[in-house]
Amino acid sequence: MKENVLDVLMYLFENYYLDSGNLDSSLDSDAAADVDSPPDQETLTSELAEAGFARGEISKAFSWLESLSQLRAGEAALVSAGRGGMRHYNAAERKKLDAQCRGLLQQMESTGVLDAAARELVIDRVMALEVEEITLEQLKWVMWMVLFHQPGQEGAHGLLEELVFDERDGHLH
Repeated sequence: MKENVLDVLMYLFENYYLDSGNLDSSLDSDAAADVDSPPDQETLTSELAEAGFARGEISKAFSWLESLSQLRAGEAALVSAGRGGMRHYNAAERKKLDAQCRGLLQQMESTGVLDAAARELVIDRVMALEVEEITLEQLKWVMWMVLFHQPGQEGAHGLLEELVFDERDGHLH
């Protein structure tokens, strides 16, 4: 099975974020191991490996999530332009994000689902994925994951959740 980091992330979100509502504490290897707490990173790694994911991809997925948390903490530094600025994509971004994906990002920003900081987080997290090109569905997942980590973005997160799950007939695995 050829799984990538995004597949691991999608599986994590479907099976842990949606069930527990919070995976951030799961990534803390010192998390308490009682029944009410989410599994720690070691337990998650074992469960993901049992589900068929390669340990290297699992490790990269955890690093991707940790980077998202770190970037979120310093997101103000990501955006120097205020509202109304135009985003120009460099060659690598244009290669990974085709015109449809860039159009969706623009639409989500113009409708207020994403602000400039969230847009930059989405682009950063897309660029961190080891894939040559990202599909529209994958981009929606990344946007959803980024907004899931944004306090006060419940409405936008809910809208993206509908976009992600309305196009799917169930779980990936």
